[in-house]
Amino acid sequence: MKHIRNFCIIAHIDHGKSTLADRLLEFTHTISDRNMQAQVLDDMDLEREKGITIKSHAIQVSYKYKGDDYILNLIDTPGHVDFSYEVSRALAACEGALLLVDASQGIQAQTISNLYLAIDNNLEIIPVINKIDMDGAMIPEVTDQIIDLIGCKQEDILLASGKSGIGIEEILAAIIERIPCPKGSQDAPLQALVFDSVFNSFRGIIVYFRIRNGILKKGDKVKFVSTDKVYDAQEVGILKMGLEERKEVRCGDVGYIITGIKVAKEVKVGDTLTVASNPGQLIDGFEDVKPMVFAGIYPVETDAFAELRDCMEKLQLNDASLTFELETSQALGFGFRCGFLGLLHMEIIQERLEREFNQTVITTVPNVSFIAYTSKGDKIIVNNPSEMPDPTRLDRIEEPFIRAQIITQSEYIGNIMTLCLGKRGNLINQSYITPTRVELVFEMPLTEIVFDFYDKLKSQTRGYASFDYHPLDYRAADIVKMEILLNNEKVDALSSLIHRGRAADFGRKLCEKLKELLTRQQFQIAIQAAIGAKVIARENISALRKDVTAKCYGGDVSRKRKLLEKQKEGKKRMKLIGNVEVPQEAFLAVLKLD
Repeated sequence: MKHIRNFCIIAHIDHGKSTLADRLLEFTHTISDRNMQAQVLDDMDLEREKGITIKSHAIQVSYKYKGDDYILNLIDTPGHVDFSYEVSRALAACEGALLLVDASQGIQAQTISNLYLAIDNNLEIIPVINKIDMDGAMIPEVTDQIIDLIGCKQEDILLASGKSGIGIEEILAAIIERIPCPKGSQDAPLQALVFDSVFNSFRGIIVYFRIRNGILKKGDKVKFVSTDKVYDAQEVGILKMGLEERKEVRCGDVGYIITGIKVAKEVKVGDTLTVASNPGQLIDGFEDVKPMVFAGIYPVETDAFAELRDCMEKLQLNDASLTFELETSQALGFGFRCGFLGLLHMEIIQERLEREFNQTVITTVPNVSFIAYTSKGDKIIVNNPSEMPDPTRLDRIEEPFIRAQIITQSEYIGNIMTLCLGKRGNLINQSYITPTRVELVFEMPLTEIVFDFYDKLKSQTRGYASFDYHPLDYRAADIVKMEILLNNEKVDALSSLIHRGRAADFGRKLCEKLKELLTRQQFQIAIQAAIGAKVIARENISALRKDVTAKCYGGDVSRKRKLLEKQKEGKKRMKLIGNVEVPQEAFLAVLKLD
């Protein structure tokens, strides 16, 4: 065990984690030149297209150092705030972390929050300044920032470039010398922490784990502690570029097991794997995931619901931070109420459903979960506008607040203040990290950042702001339910929970947008936004008229009048029985109102 090192790479988004992982794999000859490609561990099409890591990827590397052979288990992690749950799982499987900082960007919000996650897990941290060969590299300034943040010595900081391969040897030496070897006993009962799982249509569910104590052999009867189910270990092995089968996997190793499980619910990420004959205790893994944003996902064809449910379960295996439950809507039929960690996470899930499972889905307006207290003192959790209790029975509503941390250049402070105060934020703290970089801390309602906050922040600061957030608590607020009516019929998929102060403005914009998107009918369509019985905004789509008087040339005016009256009757009847189809664009338009 003293020759094993488990470590992960953490950083802000776009600071070069995956590129550095490529160089480490190349330098240690883990992967042949023929199979080498950029961001080799990002195996999803979406990851390559967007240039981001969505899943953590584990791979085992062999390296000879001072005459000894070492085994290094490397986990490449995502950098975006929406995937910080993946990072917390990777950290639980490691003893050390490489903290990458881009030499031209300096320390950003996600660098700090990932660092705190690693410190909470008692990991050994190796600071690395990456991209030192870039034109805009500010090595002395970034070195000072890291020393201020971590309190390390200057000689502890490594300089590297993932692109050109500078400093890779020094990083490998630091991993072996500074990161402690795994602790644990091979003779103790088996304890393995499950940190990921994937679905394979031929082999069933493949579970990835990190062994804390004991040995796992092929053919063992294994048990998942929290579900209490027992299986045969049909195949065990380690994670190289693919899966590499072994007779046994020992204490300290990161490996995989195939047991032929076909049902997604039987594997929980964060569970402990042990041997049925001599069971070990449950390991405290990572915290339960807290969904931040809720949205409904519905199949376009109502009879595709069962298929969509299977796909969601398989996707949840691959992405444990996705939560969903059944929901029905009058407009859209059966579907799911899904919890996401953020808007990017929601977009990725929707794209993965379409690409990996060929499911075309309709996504409703995202919102957050509120807590409603009735006049009798009952507490109701409201994830969906339809769950909101009647206003006459309502005592108060509380909404979730977050602590937002924004790091930016000092010239953009005014723009950020205007944006955050307009979103009902309170400035808690403002501190200068360096003479030109400021950290602003706000407390603000989560509802305000769900829609378009991040996009606006980027445009107000020309892309120079980094943003990170943590949930705080629930606080009382004046939240109302705003409904959209088409010809006095409620469209439940478009209703939303919103602060009273913003309802009139939001309702008016939404009505104007729907007027553009809905197709004209043979009868007039009234689009209204209402809070309870009070209509706060209205738009009309005028009817398509057929020129029924065209065949009357000359003659008495009463002949024209008779035809027009007949048409009027027909329109009235049509309005009674006609219904208005709401296109998919209308649900998406709500997200991009401004």
